[in-house]
Amino acid sequence: MDSVFSNVDRAPEDPILGVTVAYNNDTSPAKLNLGVGAYRTEEGKPLVLDVVRRAEQQLVNDPSRVKEYIPIAGLADFNKLSAKLILGADSPAIQESRVATIQCLSGTGSLRVGAEFLKKHYHQSVIFIPKPTWGNHPKVFNLAGLSVEYYRYYDPATRGLDFQGLLEDLGAAPSGAIVLLHACAHNPTGVDPTPEQWEQIRQLIRSKSLLPFFDSAYQGFASGSLDTDAHSVRTFVADGGECLIAQSYAKNMGLYGERVGALSIVCKSADVASKVESQVKLVVRPMYSSPPIHGASIVATILKSSDMYNDWTIELKGMADRIISMRKQLFEALQAKGTPGDWSHIIKQIGMFTFTGLNKEQVAFMTKEYHIYMTSDGRISMAGLSTRTVPHLVEAIHAAVTRVA
Repeated sequence: MDSVFSNVDRAPEDPILGVTVAYNNDTSPAKLNLGVGAYRTEEGKPLVLDVVRRAEQQLVNDPSRVKEYIPIAGLADFNKLSAKLILGADSPAIQESRVATIQCLSGTGSLRVGAEFLKKHYHQSVIFIPKPTWGNHPKVFNLAGLSVEYYRYYDPATRGLDFQGLLEDLGAAPSGAIVLLHACAHNPTGVDPTPEQWEQIRQLIRSKSLLPFFDSAYQGFASGSLDTDAHSVRTFVADGGECLIAQSYAKNMGLYGERVGALSIVCKSADVASKVESQVKLVVRPMYSSPPIHGASIVATILKSSDMYNDWTIELKGMADRIISMRKQLFEALQAKGTPGDWSHIIKQIGMFTFTGLNKEQVAFMTKEYHIYMTSDGRISMAGLSTRTVPHLVEAIHAAVTRVA
C-alpha cells in the first residue's frame, strides 16, 4: 500500500557528517578522520575535561537538585556568567543591564533563535555572511526567513584574508544590514583578521549602521586565552553600539552533546534590553519551550567557583596548545619532505581547522589511496591529528600535490 509520504525523496548526506559515515565504513587500519569538528587526544580519543567530571559529580551528589522545568530564558546564573565570560567582568554593558542573555541549544540554537528574533523585530532581513563559512550558517538564516548574501573573506591565492574584498563588500551592503562575524578561529579557514583589521571592520560597520551578529564557538580554544579570543566582540561592545552574540560551550568545555549555548543581545539601554528579552522568550516558547538543565548546570558550577574556573583555563590552554603544536609539526614535516608549495598558512591560521588549499580531486585521491577523510573543500581538523599520524598525512599530501593536478 502506498504511504502518504511516498513522494518524499531521500535527503542528501550532510557533507560534514557524511565524512564520518564514510570513515566508519572503512576497514583500513591506516584510516584517519580529519573531518570531525571535535577535539581528540594525542591517542585519538574524545576528551571529557577533569573539571567537567568534578562539576558533574558535585551536581549528582547534591540531593536538593531536582529535574523540574527551568524558565524559558534558562538558568539565571548560567546566563549571567556567560555574558561575563564573553564581554568581560568589568563590561559597562553588563553593569548598566543593557544585555539580554538567553540560554539556548548550543551555538546553532543561539544563531537560530537570534535569527528568528531579527526576522520578526528588526527592520532589515538581509544578512551578510563570509565566503566561505560554516555550512550550517546559510541554512539556519534562510530557514529563519532572512535572505543570505555573502561578503568576500578568504583569498585562495594567499590562503589568508581577502581584507580588501571584505571592506568593499561590507561597504556596498545596504544600510542596516546584519553582518555575521566569526568572533575568532574562523570556520572553515582558520583565518582571522588582526586586531588592527578588526578595528577597521568595526569602524566600517558602525559608519554604515550595520548590525553585527557574532558567532563565538571557540572562545579560549583558539589562542588558549579566553580574553584574547573575545577581543573582537569586546571592541564592538566598548563603542556603546548594539550587537548579537551566539556562544557555544561545545568546544571550550568539551560539552558537544550537552548542547549548551547562549544568545546575548547587547542593547542601547536597560529598558530596551528588558523588552528584547521578553520578545526572545516568545521565540523560544513555541520552539522548544525551555532549555535543558544539565549542561548549563555544569557550566554554571565551573564558572562560579574560582578554583574550578582556574582548572578549566589550564585544561583549555592544554587543548589549544596541542592543536598549535600539531600545526607546527605538520608544517615542519611538509618542509622536511620538500612538498611543493608554501605551507606557512598552516601555522598562520588558528583554531580547530586548517584550510589546506587542497582541491576536490586531491582530497578524493587522499581518501582513496591513503584512507584519510576530510571535507571536499580541503578543510582538516587539526584536533584529529597526532604525532603518530602526522607522517601518514604528510605522505598523502605530498603524493596528492605531486601526482594530482
